[in-house]
Amino acid sequence: MTDLVRSHTELDADDVAWLQLLQADWQIIADLSFADLVLWLPDREGKGFWAAGQMRPTTGPTAYVDDVIGTFVPVGRRPLIDAAYAEGRLVREGDPEWRDDVPVRVETIPVRRAGRVIAVVARNTNLLGVRTPSRLELSYLQSAADLTQMIAHGYFPAAGQRSDHADTPRVGDGFLRVDAAGRVVYASPNGLSVFRRLGHSGDLTGLSLADTTRELVPPRRRPDEETLSAVLGGRAHRDTEIGTDGVALIVRSIPLRPQGDHIGALVLVRDVTDLRRRDRELVTKDATIREIHHRVKNNLQTVAALLRLQARRMDNESARLALEEAVRRVGSIAIVHEILSQAVEERVDFDEIIDPLGRMVTEVSAVGSRVRVRRTGTFGVLPSESATALAMVLTELLQNAVEHGFDPDDADLTGEIVLTAQRLVGRLHVTVDDDGRGLPADFDLDASSSLGLTIVRTLVESELGGQLELGPRPGGRGTRAGLDLPVE
Repeated sequence: MTDLVRSHTELDADDVAWLQLLQADWQIIADLSFADLVLWLPDREGKGFWAAGQMRPTTGPTAYVDDVIGTFVPVGRRPLIDAAYAEGRLVREGDPEWRDDVPVRVETIPVRRAGRVIAVVARNTNLLGVRTPSRLELSYLQSAADLTQMIAHGYFPAAGQRSDHADTPRVGDGFLRVDAAGRVVYASPNGLSVFRRLGHSGDLTGLSLADTTRELVPPRRRPDEETLSAVLGGRAHRDTEIGTDGVALIVRSIPLRPQGDHIGALVLVRDVTDLRRRDRELVTKDATIREIHHRVKNNLQTVAALLRLQARRMDNESARLALEEAVRRVGSIAIVHEILSQAVEERVDFDEIIDPLGRMVTEVSAVGSRVRVRRTGTFGVLPSESATALAMVLTELLQNAVEHGFDPDDADLTGEIVLTAQRLVGRLHVTVDDDGRGLPADFDLDASSSLGLTIVRTLVESELGGQLELGPRPGGRGTRAGLDLPVE
């Protein structure tokens, strides 16, 4: 709709916001009317109208086989739309239209905001199979008529919160009509069933909905008294949640004032007990997963501490160095699990992992703070599996740069390792550049027997599905390691 408004109309931002509020609620009108709704916007040059929105009913057959959004109707082709827009009134005159051998009754409703008509809603009812309406259908149609009058007079939609969130009640979930005093005039079978789940027995007709709910719902499961009275009494366009220890309901109230005076409200109710139970299960599962990551992190830190103690007792220098490398590898995995233990989802912002990894590599090395790691660019969010493997890879590459690129005995040593990340079209490009002494002249990545590089190649090619390059740093001395990885 925003694109159509910008391209073809003179509606302002407040008009668009009003129409978006209308669309947030017009599924209710379509269901109550048993009709398709189409939103027509006036062309800025006055040549006709553009279809900017369409809603089909869930309570009856559609009058449109195809979508009409984006189509243009010139002035004169649909006289009912022209009349509703020009005269600012509901237009019901005329014989049914025939579409694909289906008779369709068309009514047009002016959409008024701040005293002027800004659009027209066409209500299209498929007349095939029309029969004598039941009491339920009569209540639906009367409520739809009240709402369309409110649209025409500028009383609907109500300014404030949108009502199109995922668990909001719909007409078929449970429908109640209350009068101006908040007493039930009609309750649909589904609406009655919902209140019987709360513990009510018998009919609701004639009862105060707010008082009845107070008797059924314990105070600790109710909203505040002002909200309860306003919503259940039909005086506020609002949602609220109520329930018992075993049942949870969402109640939604839409006050009715077709001519300006409050005459009652339609109240929609939905049993969300199963939804809330699943929500609690998901919260419990998320907490359990985070606790598992926390315990894995603790266990890995314990393993690292044991390896560190063992390394201190080693007389063999090569064995001691090997254990210290193992400590760093375990530590990099522990950092990933530490981040995951604080995350809501099994996806992590990798920048939060790589920065402490860079500090860890230099702090435990012989060069210490004389070599610093600097990151440019951003890695973005990665799945936990990819994050673990990439953390291991970058730990090895950073460690290789620190150990083999710089001489710890150089008293004047100052060095820098630049870690660059860039995401482009489903790929993650990473480079690790150091300004150290560079690779040996006879270095061959394919022939290298280094355990660290073997780990890196295996993880990059097998776990991450990417490619590894290792060679001289372009434009200066030092070494560059490059990674090209697929990402979501």
